[in-house]
Amino acid sequence: MSTQSSAASKPRLRVLTGDRPTGRLHLGHYVGSLKARVALQDTYECFFIIADLHTLTTKPAKDDIARLHDNIREMVLDYLAVGIDPEKSVIFVQSAVPETYQLNLIFEMLVTLPRLTRLPSIKDMARAANMDDEAIPFGLVGYPVLQAADILLPRAHLVPVGKDNQAHVEITREIARRFNRLYGEVFPLPKALIGEVPTLLGIYGKAKMSKSLNNAIFLSDSPEEVAAKVRRMHTDPTRVRPDIPADPDKPTNVVFRFHDIFNPDKDEVNELKERYRQGKVGDVEVKKRLIRALNAFLDPIRERRAYYARRPDLVEDILLEGTRRMREEARATMTLVWDAMGMYGPTDLARRLDQAARG
Repeated sequence: MSTQSSAASKPRLRVLTGDRPTGRLHLGHYVGSLKARVALQDTYECFFIIADLHTLTTKPAKDDIARLHDNIREMVLDYLAVGIDPEKSVIFVQSAVPETYQLNLIFEMLVTLPRLTRLPSIKDMARAANMDDEAIPFGLVGYPVLQAADILLPRAHLVPVGKDNQAHVEITREIARRFNRLYGEVFPLPKALIGEVPTLLGIYGKAKMSKSLNNAIFLSDSPEEVAAKVRRMHTDPTRVRPDIPADPDKPTNVVFRFHDIFNPDKDEVNELKERYRQGKVGDVEVKKRLIRALNAFLDPIRERRAYYARRPDLVEDILLEGTRRMREEARATMTLVWDAMGMYGPTDLARRLDQAARG
């Protein structure tokens, strides 16, 4: 066998990552994760989870759940619009994979409560949801265990995360290691794939871009909406006239931060910065050029999004097929789990019941 054919037959490493379905995605999501995911799918076997069960940890109200269907659709439209390819990657809905609940329950037996409560992210999430310690539900404390089930159900090798979530991947590794030690080698020990994920400030420059803070530019915003938001962007508050020299590289000068990230014409950006330092360009011109650059960046994304939005049945089929493919992987994993543990398990018991019925 040739070296080339041997390399071609070598299975690709698997990646698991995804999002809670909170609605439309924005530019912060793009630079923070979506851009990397589009690149990953050409090298790895990617599983993108729409983690609707995770929303129940902080938003269990019936009204919140009623919005999930539309939120999922909006999120999938954004996935497809930025270039996530359902022919290359698996896009699936977490709650539609029954094996998720099975594996989560087993993993809950393999980790202690003190280990989970030491994670600072749990209390951070509780504070973000305005919960005091007495109101934190069991499901929120067990959030990292459900994440472990998400990661290990497709037997993923890599998990793209920011440094603040690296501890959750370590919990997954501990659970996988303990399962393998007790019952046999079933799970890989996944590694955190730490990227240089930039934090994109919102249009007012005071906090990272966030839907809840009303400071976001969405991937689906119209050209007019983009222009209106850019005009509200903050630059240098000490520069009250355009003839005052100022530093364009101040971290809080959001307009130039966006130029750095989204304007591909680096000569234009450098020319604007130099004129800004000399007091020879006003904010209006800098913003006009940013509006042009952002809309040029978003135009193909909007075009692809509109294509899929006009075809709701196609979007539904993509979700159905992705979830079907994930369920195949999940069933295979759980067969390994039940066999390793020596338990009947739903799959094994169903097989025996079928045999008995035929016999």
